Amino acid sequence: MKDLEATRALGQWLVTETARPALLLLNGELGAGKTSLVQGMALALGIEEPITSPTFALSQHYPQGQPPLVHLDLYRLELAAAADDLFLQEEEEARSLGALLVVEWPERLSLALPEAWSLQLTHRPEGGRLAVLRGPNLPPSPAGVEMSRSELP
Repeated sequence: MKDLEATRALGQWLVTETARPALLLLNGELGAGKTSLVQGMALALGIEEPITSPTFALSQHYPQGQPPLVHLDLYRLELAAAADDLFLQEEEEARSLGALLVVEWPERLSLALPEAWSLQLTHRPEGGRLAVLRGPNLPPSPAGVEMSRSELP
């Protein structure tokens, strides 16, 4: 993906392709485009308020989305037990709302989440980003987006 607009477009595509309620785990270093991807998802869900990284708040809820969106960021949680507790609490709320749950820094979790899709964003040395999507029952890659895909066992 050549720029942040392409990253946002990938976020929009993900919303159209995920079954809901759904769980998406976003992996990538700081500045990889995770929040930009969520901004694209929010746009596709009809959310008009600004989407910012919930690093300090830990979670942001956007109930006006169709479906609602819960955006969780585990970056500041160093203990797996704390990350697991927060995740389980937010997952329960997301399920009750029929919301799409997006988790940044899921590597902080010790939980196994086999039903989740996982998206790894990495910077490419020549510029832009590479997205690698893994999960059960993956749809075809979107047109114009360079992306690797793999089905999880």
